[in-house]
Amino acid sequence: MLQRIVMSIPMIAVALAALWLGGVYFAALLGAVALGCAYEWQRLTNNQPYALFWNLVGVGYIGLAVYALFVFRGVETPRAESGLHFTLFLFVVVWATDIGAYFSGKAIGGPKIWPRISPKKTWAGLIGGMLAACLAGAVHSYLVQTVIWPHAALAMVFAVVAQVGDFFESWLKRRANIKDSGSILPGHGGLLDRVDGLLAVAPVALLLWYLRPMMG
Repeated sequence: MLQRIVMSIPMIAVALAALWLGGVYFAALLGAVALGCAYEWQRLTNNQPYALFWNLVGVGYIGLAVYALFVFRGVETPRAESGLHFTLFLFVVVWATDIGAYFSGKAIGGPKIWPRISPKKTWAGLIGGMLAACLAGAVHSYLVQTVIWPHAALAMVFAVVAQVGDFFESWLKRRANIKDSGSILPGHGGLLDRVDGLLAVAPVALLLWYLRPMMG
């Protein structure tokens, strides 16, 4: 746990600094993460049946998430509608989901969601992650002075999507008989292990972003 916390501080600091600076700095961060994730993805799929297919899926899956985050950061609109604030919202919600799910799952335990794929993930962890995301989304909305409850509700939806992304990566690792996607981050595993939720959330967020004018 101490190792995870110590490693998390510089990772969060780098992510927030690149997000704030934007431009080439944020693009460089996204590029580095995308290359690392792509390497780990092929490590999980290269020796599996239909490896070429799964590698192409990885290119699309990782690429779409990176594209979505790059698009969001480049959006320039007033106040809380800016891409900077929305991208920060996604980061904060996914981080809160991971933290809430981890601690509530550890503290409460109880029935597992899908033990064959991810034996440690519980329904209590899912609910704890959703509540933590809701709180994080509400605090973010309050600080940027926008309507709180729609964003808090959206945060809970994104929390579920993040957990689906987590399960998807767990399924890939189980299929490859590998515990962690990599070892580049001591206490955390690989890059995919840390951004699996964000990879799932970003494309869904992009779809909702484009649907906003249609929904009024």
